[in-house]
Amino acid sequence: MFKSNDCLILCRDKNYTMEYTDKQKLIIDVAERLFADNGFAGTSVRDIAKEADVNIAMISYYFGSKEKLLEAIFERHGEIIRMKLESIINNKELTPFQKIETLIEHYLEKYFCQKDFHKIVAREQMSLRETPISNMLHEMKKNNQLLVKQIISEGQKKGDFKKNIDIPLMMATIIGTSNQVMTTQHFYREINNLQHMNEEDFLKHLRKKLGHHLKSLFKAILTYED
Repeated sequence: MFKSNDCLILCRDKNYTMEYTDKQKLIIDVAERLFADNGFAGTSVRDIAKEADVNIAMISYYFGSKEKLLEAIFERHGEIIRMKLESIINNKELTPFQKIETLIEHYLEKYFCQKDFHKIVAREQMSLRETPISNMLHEMKKNNQLLVKQIISEGQKKGDFKKNIDIPLMMATIIGTSNQVMTTQHFYREINNLQHMNEEDFLKHLRKKLGHHLKSLFKAILTYED
């Protein structure tokens, strides 16, 4: 299991972004894991209550329904992302490209630390139905891209970044590449003859390689440097 200090810090942060009791946080954590493993339809409130060692009435009292519990999962992660992006934007010590590098590191933390959540997101994105969750996901993406646009605009005003940057494609590159690498990590391990590495060392290696690749790619896309 990947256990870098950055990952541990990120995973701790999620406990302090919303005003939840410890019991509510536990229920949300358990529901997230079960939804990722078994799917939303394949997980019952009874399953969640049993795994969290609480009674069903407590889940109904706190969240109202299984659907509302799923919404709470998305709200929590959306708040984490928003707070992180705002902290990057407001960091006056970083150049615009250093902010992009920090953004990339943040998304890698998300993919390496929050695998359960990204399994849920992948399932929801494959659904063509309009639901409260699909609407939340759409708004989350739109708001995140507006925040990233602030970083790009800052770099353009300073003359560091090129004009006409396609931000949706830029974000799709970060997210899509990270998702593909994580999904096919066993193939990457085999094709590069890394079977001798233990899981923790392999994931550290993979994250470092992926981070370097994305930063080099975006340096070429965004800046005027050769």
